[in-house]
Amino acid sequence: MLVMGVDIGSAACKCVILKDGKEVIAKSVIPLGTGTVGPKRAVDEALAESGLTKDDISRVLVTGYGRFVFDGADSQKSEISCHARGVAFLLPSTRTIIDIGGQDIKVIKINEKGHFDSFAMNDKCAAGTGKFMEAMAAILNVKVWELGEISKASTAEVSVSNTCTVFAESEVVSILSSNEKLEDIVAGIHRSVAKRVAALAHRNGIIKDVAISGGVALNEGVVKTLSEELKTEVLATPDCQIAGALGAALLAWEELMQQQ
Repeated sequence: MLVMGVDIGSAACKCVILKDGKEVIAKSVIPLGTGTVGPKRAVDEALAESGLTKDDISRVLVTGYGRFVFDGADSQKSEISCHARGVAFLLPSTRTIIDIGGQDIKVIKINEKGHFDSFAMNDKCAAGTGKFMEAMAAILNVKVWELGEISKASTAEVSVSNTCTVFAESEVVSILSSNEKLEDIVAGIHRSVAKRVAALAHRNGIIKDVAISGGVALNEGVVKTLSEELKTEVLATPDCQIAGALGAALLAWEELMQQQ
């Protein structure tokens, strides 16, 4: 039997089709968030990849910012529950999840069954989020997905002291006028993000192993710097961006089994 999980975020929409509660047979990531055609495109792309139609799907569960306005789902769950289940499936040893989304940061403690015990969230400021990274990339005239690779060449990290997006933009413009190397500026931006995220993580407490989810987790520079700030390895997986959709699919499977 087949189920679908849909994660409608502020910056991207993700979809996962799961077979028999354990096999991912299709997945999609569309860089368009809630209020756009992103959800439909994510679903259509996953169906096209699998060669399936909506009639083949036994249950659909939706999560994320846009879950309340998504038509076609059988149920919905919070992104906290879904990221907990998705990351636990991908990285079973995880006990603390750092989810860096488009507009917020969440630190989630989970148990060995993938259920969350507690969480802390920063949603009052874009500092340290995907939107912050996009703003910094725009100032530097590079693509946001290039930042991780660029930072690898850094030999003299430049300090970016402001965590506020608006002030950080002005600071980076000033640094650029000082002819600092691009890779050193990017490394400084990664440090700024890591410090912001680590401060929230320490307030909520950290239990090893620590894993990261969300699109920012694809940035190796952020993962490396965050590991340094937390003084422990931060685990990442290539599927970190679909963790919420995967968790939604896993929960959809559980609901389906309860109906049998």
